[in-house]
Amino acid sequence: MDKNKDNRFPLTLLKQPDVSKKSYFSSYTVAHPKLKEANESLTDAISEAIPGSLILVCGPPGVGKTTLRRRTEQRIVTEMLKELEADPGRFAVVGVDAISPDLGNFNWKDFYRRLLETMDEPCIAYKKKAPELNGNHGARPKTGPSGAGTELRFAAEQVIKHRRPKTILIDEAQHLAKMSSGRKLQDQLDSIKSLATTAEIPIVLLGTYELLSFRNLSGQLSRRSVDIHFRRYRAERLDELKTFKNVLWSFQCHLPLHEEPDLIGKWDYFYERSIGCVGVLKDWLARALAKALKEGGKTLTHKHLEKSALSVSQCENLLADIVEGEMLLEETSEARVRLRRRMGLEPEFTKVSESGNGPSEGGEEKSAAIRRRRRPGERKPARDPVGIAARVKQ
Repeated sequence: MDKNKDNRFPLTLLKQPDVSKKSYFSSYTVAHPKLKEANESLTDAISEAIPGSLILVCGPPGVGKTTLRRRTEQRIVTEMLKELEADPGRFAVVGVDAISPDLGNFNWKDFYRRLLETMDEPCIAYKKKAPELNGNHGARPKTGPSGAGTELRFAAEQVIKHRRPKTILIDEAQHLAKMSSGRKLQDQLDSIKSLATTAEIPIVLLGTYELLSFRNLSGQLSRRSVDIHFRRYRAERLDELKTFKNVLWSFQCHLPLHEEPDLIGKWDYFYERSIGCVGVLKDWLARALAKALKEGGKTLTHKHLEKSALSVSQCENLLADIVEGEMLLEETSEARVRLRRRMGLEPEFTKVSESGNGPSEGGEEKSAAIRRRRRPGERKPARDPVGIAARVKQ
């Protein structure tokens, strides 16, 4: 097989500076099945979403949520090219990061400022309140950098209506839940929910399992939100483990080194220190590549990998959070039985057929059996013999 084709990095890269090699590997992505599955689910959720709803994309740190966000943005822009050409002032999609605060509460003023910058809004530091928002109509509205965040929020709402993006993607959205002990989590959620309602578009929140704290704060939100689980690869599932090895092989072939390292031969070590997360694996290899290039760039040694890997304690803490998050998103039969009991239904439930069109085979008979259930000592319904038949039986 010719290694100079798409299955390996361009050999001309070996003659280029180290910064070009690191940039090449950093920009290289693998379209693996979990990413494709999450991308398809998010695509469907955005197209089917009710205006003003929230879409929560949850997954482990380093699973590839930022890559998912970028691919989603590229896809939406590609689909809307004709509309964008007809209306140059329109934005197809808006993507922004939720920055973690240094101390205390999440900084909503900073968030709205970054949102406005993303939408190319001018004079952000000099926004002022609309007249109807002022408590005292005769007072002069406050302007300048010291103005309150209300002005930026109102400006963001108006710009979104003017730019008409299909959706807003907020990465690292778990930072929205950061607050001091005196504030309610519900207040944080109401801010982003009201933005979605005012803008009349769905808002996508991409974050770690910490984002699940928003999930069931209110029945209204549960009704208007959609969950998408971006999973890691699990070693106990043979098909997923095989896919993880294929991803590792792709990274191995695209490390711009003179001698290709044997990563597949130590796949369990790479799974151990990445916990099945492709993003963690890639960041690890990028750090190891930088060390290898610093020492001449011949190949990647175990020494480079060991110095760049997450520690065992880091992996243990990360795995504990991941397992807890996976359990929260897992729908079990026990949870469904508990739900049915609270609703006054029989604990037993009919399984849906594979086609999704109705009960599975045997479901009707099982439901009938439930309806025929009787108390202890209760007679089975039957026709008693009467007349001549009764005397003959006696």
